[in-house]
Amino acid sequence: MEKGAKLRCQRIGCDAMFTEDDNPEDSCKYHESGPLFHDGMKEWSCCKQRSHDFSLFLELPGCKTGKHTTEKPVTTAVKKPVPPPVAAKNQTGASKLNCSRCRQGFFCSDHGSHARVVNSKPLKEATVPAESHAVEEKDPPPAKKTIDLNEPQTCRNKGCGKTFKEKDNHESACEYHPGPAVFHDRMRGWKCCDIHVKEFDEFMNIPPCAKGWHNADPVS
Repeated sequence: MEKGAKLRCQRIGCDAMFTEDDNPEDSCKYHESGPLFHDGMKEWSCCKQRSHDFSLFLELPGCKTGKHTTEKPVTTAVKKPVPPPVAAKNQTGASKLNCSRCRQGFFCSDHGSHARVVNSKPLKEATVPAESHAVEEKDPPPAKKTIDLNEPQTCRNKGCGKTFKEKDNHESACEYHPGPAVFHDRMRGWKCCDIHVKEFDEFMNIPPCAKGWHNADPVS
């Protein structure tokens, strides 16, 4: 390996470039263990930092410090505790007959009864005042943002994250993923290019599938 050549740190949450000659202690901020994905929430299992938005989740700062390294960490899957199954309660015809809520037709959590449908009078059609038929005024368009062409900005497109200047921006300057990230059954991938892997570092290395303009505005 050429002396002084820049290397990419393989620690989770770092991904910075460094050299062997310039790699002091505490220069690397990283996450000690892998992420958890559950019900749309993304969480770092080591420090409990979490976010619903995947782009913001990747920007959460590391909770550990140390030296940069080119060795890939060995991650283990963290399993969510599964609550014990609840034993079904005895549901007999006699118990329903003796239950006042069941006899009246209300929902009963003990016997699983549901309320009877009660006939009600049809709702009268609401009369709309003539004034409400007026066409609502549309909100004015947002004010245009003034951008310094030489000011360094960070691209917020998924899978990019590069620093750019507006004067160098063009229709194929950015390589990114237009579709959302998908996490299901311990698989991670991108919906736009239909590539799914098991390991988080493999997911981070999936190459972008689209080109376009860099975008410094936060992704909604």
